[in-house]
Amino acid sequence: MVLFLGTIRPSPLSNFARYRRQVSLKSSTIAVLSTGFPPLRRILQASLHSNSASEDAGLQLPADQSEIIFMGTGTSEGIPRVSCLTNPLKTCPVCSKAVEPGNKNRRLNTSILIRYPRASGRCNILIDAGKFFYQSALRWFPAFGIRNIDAVIITHSHADAIGGLDDLRDWTNNVQPCIPIYVAPRDFEVMKKTHYYLVDTSVIIPGAAVSELQFNIIHEEPPFVVHDLKFTPLPVWHGRGYRSLGFRFGNICYISDVSEIPEETYPLLKDCEILILDALRPDRSSSTHFGLPRALDEVRKIQPKRTLFTGMMHLMDHEKVNDYLSKRMEAEGLDVQLSYDGLRIPVVL
Repeated sequence: MVLFLGTIRPSPLSNFARYRRQVSLKSSTIAVLSTGFPPLRRILQASLHSNSASEDAGLQLPADQSEIIFMGTGTSEGIPRVSCLTNPLKTCPVCSKAVEPGNKNRRLNTSILIRYPRASGRCNILIDAGKFFYQSALRWFPAFGIRNIDAVIITHSHADAIGGLDDLRDWTNNVQPCIPIYVAPRDFEVMKKTHYYLVDTSVIIPGAAVSELQFNIIHEEPPFVVHDLKFTPLPVWHGRGYRSLGFRFGNICYISDVSEIPEETYPLLKDCEILILDALRPDRSSSTHFGLPRALDEVRKIQPKRTLFTGMMHLMDHEKVNDYLSKRMEAEGLDVQLSYDGLRIPVVL
């Protein structure tokens, strides 16, 4: 059941057709605009950047092709960190790389966009709109020909997941009348405080143009349907006593913020083809996030066909960690990699 503005609205689960999900992967090169390099280096970088941008933006998918786009793959503060770039005593190798055009260590708040065809045109469903969402949209929406946002699904109510709700005004003022938001009750209660003027629009000063959002209340069960696509919530712990939601759509499982997976959630992960999983740092877990060792243990337990890690902090060097992970394939047969901002995964839903 989906609760919509205080009323119960049945989800049309009986109308959902289960399709066999066939998944293929294609990497893309990130293009990042930057300034401040010496003239010769800047020219060379601009040339490389131009080629990468043309390759990504020029990638034409078939009309019936679905895909996942990684809008962001980093932590709440993003990468690079200002504190690292301004530190006169120590050079952060990852943040130093992240300022370079096209470097895959540049990461904004964790988020994905699910794109799939419908009779009315391509549907774009966003999972999470954090405080850096608008910067992510500036990078990827024009490059990949994305204009509308058909729905936003929220995993939890931290700033890196809901901090960009106010920025949705650009869409509801200029592109579309409103955007449906799908959110759990506990997170909706937080939004009533952090974004009170979006929840209760009666407090808005006449003439002010804020985001026009339609809030739909979802629960840990049963599954719910958004624009003909079924989502099964994957309840997890994101720190002691704090619940976050992952989501399964088709045979793809997305868990971006997790410190513990409850036993009752594992059956929902069965026969997962692509697992997108939280992996904060290379050495250990924190109180709120899996580290790489624990994330790998979970991959061994869940046994997906392919895993992409997300939510990486500045201790995770993209090339070095992926080199290490490639050895896991050789040693254990684990198909695991780090994702990166702008990565596109073509899928069939």
